Amino acid sequence: MEKDPEVNVLGGALHPCSMDPVTGFYRDGHCNTCTADTGSHTVCAVMTEEFLAYSKYVGNDLSTPRPEFRFRGLRAGDHWCLCASRFMQAHDEGCAPQVDLNATHARALDMVPLEVLEEHAIGSLPGKG
Repeated sequence: MEKDPEVNVLGGALHPCSMDPVTGFYRDGHCNTCTADTGSHTVCAVMTEEFLAYSKYVGNDLSTPRPEFRFRGLRAGDHWCLCASRFMQAHDEGCAPQVDLNATHARALDMVPLEVLEEHAIGSLPGKG
């Protein structure tokens, strides 16, 4: 499983997303990806209560602790590498979390337009993209 180049959606070096909790397809703290990552865990998102409830509702419970996987469950404020398709689905439903563009892998652009990511970027003003 050779990693794709570590490039973010802005064309720069891919920054870390989270080491606490440790995230990413490779569990290396980055939203790295490769051909084996069929879910494209490439969007570095900041969890919100609204998004966590939505994700659980659509069948991906990210908030319940799973000790057998050494997973404490996500809470609002945690950063996590989301599947690009789940992010886009949440965007379409009006409950997408904010994203860290510097830590979002360029492969996310295969499923999510840059304008959509910019609309949800950390530090951007609502409606100002």
